[in-house]
Amino acid sequence: MVLGLLSDLPRKNCWTIAEWAGDRTPDGMQHLLGRAKWDADQVRDDVRDDVRDDVREYVLEHLHDDDAVLVVDETGDMKKGTHTVGVQRQYTGTAGKVENAQVAAYLVYAGRRGHAAIDRELYLPRSWMCDPDRCRAAGLGEDTVFATKPELAARMIGRFLDARHRVGWVAGDKVYGGNLKLRAALEERQVGYVLAVACSAEVTPGAGKFHADALAVKVPKWAWLKLSAGAGGKGHRFYDWAVIDLAEPRLGSHQLLIRRNRTTGELAYYRCWSPAAVPLATLMRVAGSRWQVEETFKSGKGLDGHQVRRFTSWSRWGTLIMLAHAFLAVVRADEHARHSAPDGLIPLTCNEIQ
Repeated sequence: MVLGLLSDLPRKNCWTIAEWAGDRTPDGMQHLLGRAKWDADQVRDDVRDDVRDDVREYVLEHLHDDDAVLVVDETGDMKKGTHTVGVQRQYTGTAGKVENAQVAAYLVYAGRRGHAAIDRELYLPRSWMCDPDRCRAAGLGEDTVFATKPELAARMIGRFLDARHRVGWVAGDKVYGGNLKLRAALEERQVGYVLAVACSAEVTPGAGKFHADALAVKVPKWAWLKLSAGAGGKGHRFYDWAVIDLAEPRLGSHQLLIRRNRTTGELAYYRCWSPAAVPLATLMRVAGSRWQVEETFKSGKGLDGHQVRRFTSWSRWGTLIMLAHAFLAVVRADEHARHSAPDGLIPLTCNEIQ
């Protein structure tokens, strides 16, 4: 199955992979996803002392970085009909609008050697939780309850930390930055964060409350610094950056980070926290790490094309997708370490290696 996911098939599902593998029917592949006895969650992150072959440990072993960032984000798959688990008309960034879609949250480990998804949680809308018969038909357990995307993110980050792994920072978009409970949970566990927030987010610089955009107007010209958010496909991504200290009753260093597009002047805002004060360059590096999740999703979409409907099959398919992409990320990291790119060419990408 994993070799089929890594193949050059234009569309990947049980039928096409079975044909590619030389099977006369898709029964074996469908059995693997639906009826065979194996635990996708253990393959994802088994923490027993005698097991170290799971996806998370594989990624951490080969892509470990003391300065790595955990990035939380969600992606959607366009679906037809109403039977696929979690599907409904909802906004998805994949389409940039409201579509009939299935949405999942992912946790990506991003370091200097590379990046790969290490956890996933399917978002189940309230409309599903209000229909027990529909949930049972899709293979959801009776103990399944509604969880927001920030709650799913907290669940994934908690699993990572509970496995005795350490990371200094978490990054995410406005869905996560606007959630006070998630921010408080990270602070309690002494994990720094740089989370995007809306321009209307309320912040307290010490002289009352302000909306983030109103505070940005007060930043003097000399306080803006031109810095790179990291190298992209077309070279370094330069922005203007400013940071403002916030007065919060909770312990630690609270700051508002502002990013300005040097061409359009568009502003982006981030709530930041760390156990101790850190320089602007550190906050900017964490904020810039978010682009890596987009690259992970693009590479993963090149492996995907599932037509599974039930929750067990979705969990297993998603875990195998993460394993296949992690393999590509590790091969790419090793290739970059051993061989520099020829003059005039960018380093090999996951898609090229695939």
